[in-house]
Amino acid sequence: MRVVVVGAGLAGLTAAKGLADRGADVVVLEARDRVGGRTHGIEVAPGSWVDAGAAYLGDRHSELNKLIAEVGLKTTPTTMTGASRFVLGATDEVRPGRFPPLNAVALGGMFDLLDELTSQVRVDAPWLTPDAERLDRTTVADWLRDNISHPDARLFFPLFLGEMMAADPADLSVLHMAFYLRSGGGTRYLNAFEGGAQQDRIAGGSHQLCERLASTLDVRLREPVSAIHEGTVRSTGAAYQADAVVVAVPPLLADDIDFRPRLGQPRGSGRMARGCAVKVHLVYPEPLWREHGLSGWSVNALGPLLSTVDDSPADDSVGILTGFVTGSEAHRFSALAAGEQRDAAIAQAHQLFPQLPAPIGLAVTDWVHEEFSRGCYAALFGPGDWLRHGPHLTAPHGRIHWAGTETSTEFFGLMEGAIRSGHRVVSEVLAQY
Repeated sequence: MRVVVVGAGLAGLTAAKGLADRGADVVVLEARDRVGGRTHGIEVAPGSWVDAGAAYLGDRHSELNKLIAEVGLKTTPTTMTGASRFVLGATDEVRPGRFPPLNAVALGGMFDLLDELTSQVRVDAPWLTPDAERLDRTTVADWLRDNISHPDARLFFPLFLGEMMAADPADLSVLHMAFYLRSGGGTRYLNAFEGGAQQDRIAGGSHQLCERLASTLDVRLREPVSAIHEGTVRSTGAAYQADAVVVAVPPLLADDIDFRPRLGQPRGSGRMARGCAVKVHLVYPEPLWREHGLSGWSVNALGPLLSTVDDSPADDSVGILTGFVTGSEAHRFSALAAGEQRDAAIAQAHQLFPQLPAPIGLAVTDWVHEEFSRGCYAALFGPGDWLRHGPHLTAPHGRIHWAGTETSTEFFGLMEGAIRSGHRVVSEVLAQY
């Protein structure tokens, strides 16, 4: 059996490896000059790599943890020892832990509302959730206006949503938000470091997963696919014949491919938005903030870095503060010239951590305008998208099968979801052929 896989991210390579291990003749076509998709490593100092894309995992991410072990990698805990910095409205302070200096009752009420919403979602088929039509046509911005009145909760909610989903409240439906949070394990698990979804990182960077998977496969780089006509896959480099095709690219990117026969339903819509994320890595000679009793964690409503976290390597050979620019702030920041981005990030780091010297290095990764991802962490389903696209997300189209974290109802938007989608496709293809 001949299989062509479109996309060399975690989903595509997981599918390719699974099919190749079972005897299929597999070729993987990748538009970029690298494998990895929305995992991407940057060497910021000799031998020290940072995750410019997907980075964190927890103990519930069983398939990801299994893959890490299989390819011979290890994890390292996300360091959260020390006090945190908060700049929220009129509040500018250092305090222990991660809970912000805002009204605890108001934030508790906000999270109770979110938990109530997520508990209603049918995670295996969100479009069949009770009252799905209303939830899917309502934007999160409208829900926020109608349900959350305390100024502290209204201030904090967009920051929380940006951290969890890289989303602006106006871009997504309430159904998608509720589904995403439940799919990932719930608000508390997704938001937690120790014991949660952000507990660990892959030592040396998550990009190594795809590099090691690809090392045993036939992967063709710089070959964006333009058309899939029956069993013929056309890229800029050649035409490939296939018994089965696995398309493992984000929905908005898949819609650029010319399918014959045509799809009954497009993969995306005019309301589907890009995940709005820019990652900024500030490099220091070592994790100097720890000498001042600080964890490196900060939350800042003013931006551009809405939060920072200590992503230094386990050996502390270099200090890495990772800044997250998400939601509407990501659009503003990504529109700046490179020098302006650098100046804004350094100025904010100095405001948050005046004890630190100027960074010795800085790297900016703009996923908003990344040509072959169309956003990160994942596509944002806007009003009507789940009812319109949900029933068709994983349904094969002739020889074509769909993978990618956006096709997974388990851990949607995460590395775990991408891997699970790859396993699902392996089973589908083997059953069909």
